[in-house]
Order: sequence, then C-alpha cells, then structure tokens
Amino acid sequence: MKTNLGKVILLLLFFTTLLQASEYKWSLEVNKKEAYVNEAIHLHFSCQYSDSAELYVIEFNPSDDNENYKIEILREDEKIVNGKKINEYDFVLFVKKAGHFSLVLDTLMKKTNKDSIENGMLGRDNANYEEFSLYPYKQPSIEVNILETQSDMVGEFSLSVKYDEGEIEAYAPYHLEFIVSGVGDFQVFKDVDYKIAGVEVFSEEAKEEIVLTAEGYRGTWKKKFAFVSDKNFTIPSMQTQYFDLKEKKLKTLRFNGLDIKINPPKFKKEELLDSEEKSFELDTKYFYYVLTFIAGFLVSKIKFTKKEDEDREEKLFCNRIKEANSLEKISFILVTKDVKKYEDIISKIEKKELNSLKEVKNLICS
Repeated sequence: MKTNLGKVILLLLFFTTLLQASEYKWSLEVNKKEAYVNEAIHLHFSCQYSDSAELYVIEFNPSDDNENYKIEILREDEKIVNGKKINEYDFVLFVKKAGHFSLVLDTLMKKTNKDSIENGMLGRDNANYEEFSLYPYKQPSIEVNILETQSDMVGEFSLSVKYDEGEIEAYAPYHLEFIVSGVGDFQVFKDVDYKIAGVEVFSEEAKEEIVLTAEGYRGTWKKKFAFVSDKNFTIPSMQTQYFDLKEKKLKTLRFNGLDIKINPPKFKKEELLDSEEKSFELDTKYFYYVLTFIAGFLVSKIKFTKKEDEDREEKLFCNRIKEANSLEKISFILVTKDVKKYEDIISKIEKKELNSLKEVKNLICS
C-alpha cells in the first residue's frame, strides 16, 4: 500500500496530541442505599472524557451470579456530546443475603499506543509491540444496607388461573393454567407440580416471558396442566408467599383448588382403546408436552454470552462509523479497529478512489 508520507506525519502529530490530551472521569449512581434481599438495585456508571477520546476502549462487563449476589447488564451506550465522548453502563444488582453489602467492580481502560498507529499507517507488520496500554481502574464502592425478608420471592405480583368450566366426560382432558404477572425476580418462584391418585397429570415446562428493567424482571410466568381421569377428583389448593415491596409485608398468591365432576363416558374404555391406532391418537394428544420439556431443557443449557458480546462490540463500531463526518476520521477508526481487515478501503480512500462518505459507510456496515 503506497502511503503519502506528509499526510502520515500530520496524522501522527494529531494522534500524538490525542494520546497526551485525553482525560476521563468515572461516576457512579446507585438508586437506593437500602434494599431488601433479592430486590432490584439500579446501578448507573458513566465515564466522561475531556475530548472525543478516539484512542480509548473500555472493557467493563461485571455480570455475575454467585452465592452472595447477581448482577446483569441492562444497557450500554457510547455517544459524543459537544465533542466529548461519554460511555454509560446500566446494571441491575440483586443481593441474596441480609446485612451490609459492599462491592467494588473492576474496569479495564485500553488506550491505543502511538507505535500501533504508526505501524498501521505505515503498513508495518511488527508483532513485537503492544497495540494497547492497559490501565486497570477500580470503580467507586457500591454500599447498600440489605434488609431481611421472610420470603426469597420479592416484588409485586398477581396470580390468575384459567380453567375449564362445567363438568367433563370421563377420559377427556381437564385444562388448567397458572399465570403469575408482575415485577420482581421470577427466577426464585417455586415451580408448581401435581400428583393426584387415579389421575394422569400432564404438564408443560413453565414458561417465562420477562424482560429486565431497572425495577427488576417484568412480565409473566405461565404453566399449563391437563388432567385425565374416569372418576371425580380434586385439584389441591396451592399458595406461594412473597414479600410485597410496595406494602412492605408478606402477601400470598393463592389458588383455592377445584372439585372436578366426571360424567360417565359415552363409550366404554375398552371401546376407546380397541385399536392400536386409537390408542396412539390418545397418547399423541399430550406428546407435545414431552417435546416442550426436552426443548426447554436443551435451550437452557446453551450459552449465548460470547455471541451477545460480539454483537454489542460490532454495534458500537458501526455507530462510530455512522457518526463519522469525514473520510479521514473513518480511516482512523478503521486503522485502530483492524488495519489488515480494512486495508483495501483505507487505500482507496487515500487514493481518492472512494470519495463518497455514504458509500464508504455502506461498505463497512451494510
């Protein structure tokens, strides 16, 4: 790749200025100083720079789930305001034990070296230099007083129950569905299961339709049942206690149970099962429950963290490209990202074979 030496020198002078000038300051906001066990605590971290800080990259992903606490990322953002870069991170923290809680999170600031820029711009292939200078940074301490509750389930919830009305015929399925709605940590909700003498009980794996918010997980927890019998039976009552954050007291989600009346079948059981084909049809009616269970188990074992991290990094890169207001700035971003991968585009920009800002952006992030 042929390089314009004068242009390179000017760029290096500019980059050297950036290396010397960029400064940053971190801040932390915790939305409460006191919380209950398993109550959502919103953490907002902000890193503000003195300039556009093109040479800085941040590694900050403290997501964890251990015996003392769980922390999950809610939002990550990078923007330029009045020529100054701002990185923002929002996390939701759940503390699992009562008492004084203290936590310091580690961050890694990565700053592109001058040598890395020089080698990239001049086309050198030198593996003996560091691409980044690393600056470990300890965030301000998170200090929260955690209060005890009489239930691990904390939040604001409601229970609704859907079930078949009236009497049913023998061997016909009786359907029941539990729906828990609200905001809180659904993952500590105890599962519901039934074993009733003389009754075949089929159930789906419980389904969670939830999203993480600053107040905790918001959405619904659902579970469906089908009961099959040839005589009257009772579905037992069910109750679960939780600590209501709004009223600051224990409350109960309660299902009072149902007495199911079974009418005699129009046909004898032997007639219903007099052929292998009919028997198979009766069994396959509930076969999807087994498939749902297996699918749910397999999906729960797959980890997508690495893919999500890669997608997030790629999104931030494309946002920087889209916000660039000149081809020179795009060249710089490409050099610091991966000079070999984008060598062809950088060369065409320098030779003015590419002179449309929109066309270059589309080539990089189509």
